[in-house]
Parts: sequence; C-alpha cells; structure tokens
Amino acid sequence: MMQATMRNFKQGRREAVMDNGIKHKVTKEQLSLLMEQTFGVAALEAEELSDGWANTAYRVELSDGKTVIVKVAPQASVKMMSYEKGLMKTEVDTLRRMKEMGGIPVPTVLAYAADDGNLGSEYFIMEKLEGTPYNKVKDSLSEAERYRIEFELGVYNRRINELVGERFGLYADSDDEQGNGGSWRETFHKLILSVLEDGRAADVALPVDYDTIEHEVAARLDCLDEVTVPRLVHWDLWDGNVFVEDGRITGIIDFERALWGDPLMEVYFGRFNHSTGFLQGYGIGELTSAEKNRKALYSLYLDLILAIECAYRLYEDGGHIAWTRDNLAQGWQQFLQQA
Repeated sequence: MMQATMRNFKQGRREAVMDNGIKHKVTKEQLSLLMEQTFGVAALEAEELSDGWANTAYRVELSDGKTVIVKVAPQASVKMMSYEKGLMKTEVDTLRRMKEMGGIPVPTVLAYAADDGNLGSEYFIMEKLEGTPYNKVKDSLSEAERYRIEFELGVYNRRINELVGERFGLYADSDDEQGNGGSWRETFHKLILSVLEDGRAADVALPVDYDTIEHEVAARLDCLDEVTVPRLVHWDLWDGNVFVEDGRITGIIDFERALWGDPLMEVYFGRFNHSTGFLQGYGIGELTSAEKNRKALYSLYLDLILAIECAYRLYEDGGHIAWTRDNLAQGWQQFLQQA
C-alpha cells in the first residue's frame, strides 16, 4: 500500500471524495420544488456536498436568507449490508432526542419524509451547522488547540453514552428483532456474524477463511459479559462528523449507525486514535485487560465492515478498496496478538 494513501486515512476513513454506485442524486429543480412545498420559499442555489459515504447531501440556499442541508438516502431497491437498516430514521430520531435532552450541539431537524414522490427516496432536512469538519482543519491546528477540541469531544461523547436504553442492539431494531432481550455478548456476536454473512454473500476475500474468524471471535467473547447496561453509542463519531470553529465544537452529526451497546465501541477508543485530550474529557483512565480485549473485538468488527462494505457501496476509488484490505490484514494480526 502506498504511504501517501495511508497518510490520507484517519480513523478508518479515507479523506477523499467517496463516489460510489449507490448514492441517489437529485436535481436542483427537485430540491427547489421541495423547498417551496416545505417552507414556502424558493431555492436560490443547491450544491452537492462530497463528504457522504452513503447518503447524498446538498447545501441549499433559500430566498429568505437561510441555508439548509438536505440528506437523501439511497433508493429502497439498493442492496445494503445487514446492519444498515433504518439508517435515516435512526439519524432523525437520535438528533431529535439529543436536541430534546440538551447539552450536545446537534443540528435541528426541520423536516423528514420516509417516502417522497418528488425526490424518489427517503430524505430529511436539517439546519446548516456553523464551522468546518474537524478532519479538514485538524492538521493546521496546534497541539494545544487539538487537545481542547478533543477534550470537549470526550465530554460530549460521554454525555451521549449516558443515555440508557431498554435493550442491546441496533437502534433501528424492533422489539422482535436482533438482540432484543439478549445480553451484550449475544447481541454483539450476532452483529459480527451478520457482517461475515454479508461478506460471504458478496464473495469478499478476507485475510483468512471465514470459519477461522468466527472461531477466533467466539473464543474471545467472555470479556463482553461485564457489559450489562445498554448505552447509546454514536459509533461513527470520527473527525469528519465533528464541526469546529474558533477552537470549539459547533456540532456533531451522523447518528445513523447508532446502537445500544458498549461505549468502548466509539471511534475515539479505537486503534486509529490515541488522544489524551479525549480520554481526559471523557473521564476514563487506563483500561483493564478485559476492556482492551473488548476494544480488540470492536476494532475487528469495524475493520471487517470497512472491507466488506466495498462490495455493497460500489466504490470507485481503487486506493480506498486496497487500503481496506491492507487495514483488515493488519487489524486481524493485532486482534490475534491482543488475546
């Protein structure tokens, strides 16, 4: 793998325009009609934002001087991974929940539609956040500035995780679905097995055979038994989903993959991050042996998703696809060494 490509990766996300074959594009005319129907005002300008990895996002300037963000989901016929269900509804619900709870800077949801004839897909509209995604400015900031931002992120992430649910599992799961009523050990095991099943279905080659991975994972699940309280986990809180301005966090977005589980699944606890500021802001010290083993399982889960999702997203960036394979091979070895 070329070092230039590796340097462009942060937190398991490649900082590039991630074009793929599942994004549902809409026209300015469609967006204009939507603005008139929703707000009674015209759309002056509409620009597609290139940072999304699945949904298509547009910045729309309205004739009343306001600017909004429209997120459009892939069409219902698109084949997604098993865990990617109810993503947009999950994001809308959790954003509204965070706004109601207070204390966490999230955008206000202005409108949501599960099935719209105009756009031909599920969508929602939210207010535009002030600031810039942290990943775009991080390298230009001083160590002290990064520390302050990441300390603040730790505080916010802890607040998110303080929300307790009634069950373990994906946020979008209904009462009779995956994980409801089961332990975290059972729930996580089902989650990682479903990812592997997606890989088998798409004939994705992994560093070792699927049965070996399943065996090694099953042998290491004991460490999950100490997780007994289902807490809200953002799970995708990487730098690209954090907006900053003047050294402060102005917003947190993309709760679409939220689940009820173990806070150690959060991105800043993963192997792509070693942030003293975040850990101090979160209020956590040295991890126990069991906690490190839990992190190893969660890191492998993410590494598997990053590699297997390429077959479902139809990414056009060959560098990204190659990186996910190399990353999984490296992550697999680290997983075995952690045991």
